[in-house]
Amino acid sequence: MRPEQIVEATLFASQTPLTSSEIARADEDLTVSSVDEAIQMLREAYEADDRAFQIYELGDGYQVLTRPEFAPYLEKFDSVPRPPYLSAAALETLAIVVYRQPIGRIEVEEVRGVSASSVLRTLVDWELIEVVGRSDGLGRPLLYGTTSRFLDHFGLKDLSELPSPEELPVVLAELQDSLELNGAGEPPSDDVDREG
Repeated sequence: MRPEQIVEATLFASQTPLTSSEIARADEDLTVSSVDEAIQMLREAYEADDRAFQIYELGDGYQVLTRPEFAPYLEKFDSVPRPPYLSAAALETLAIVVYRQPIGRIEVEEVRGVSASSVLRTLVDWELIEVVGRSDGLGRPLLYGTTSRFLDHFGLKDLSELPSPEELPVVLAELQDSLELNGAGEPPSDDVDREG
C-alpha cells in the first residue's frame, strides 16, 4: 500500500480529527513527515478532481469532511444527522466565553444581564466549552474556556483564526443559518436557571 492510501483510509474511518502522529501509528513505515506529505498530496488531488470532500485541519488534527457547498443536498436525507440549533442565548454565551476565556458564570451573567447557568450546562454537554480551572475569588468559582471540539466544529486550527470582536455580529448572524454540531438535544429556549 502507498502511504497516501493508508492515510486516506485512516482519515475516512475516523469520526474525529486525527493528528499526524496518530495516523502514523497505522503502519510501521509511516512517519509524521510522510503523513504530512500524504495529506498534502491528497488535498491537491481532491482539489484537482473537484471532489465533494476535503481534508480539513481542525485543532491539531485532520479530518475528511464534505465541503460546505454540499450541505443543502445532504440536508434532504433523513439518514444524515440534523445538527441541533443553537439559540440566540447559547450563541451569545458561547461568544462571551470564546472572547473572554477563562471566564466564570457570574462574569458571563454580568455581560448578558441574565442567568446563564442552563446555557453554560448545555454548551458543556455539547463539549463546546469546558471547565478550565477555578477563580481565586470567593468560593473559587469554576472558569470556562473553549474545547478542541469547539475548534473542530467551527473549522478553526486555533483561536487566532477567530474573527475580531468587531466582526462578531456579522459572523454570528451567518452562523444562525448554518451552524452544524454533532450532538443531541435542544438548547434551552429561555435563560431560567433550572437549578433553582
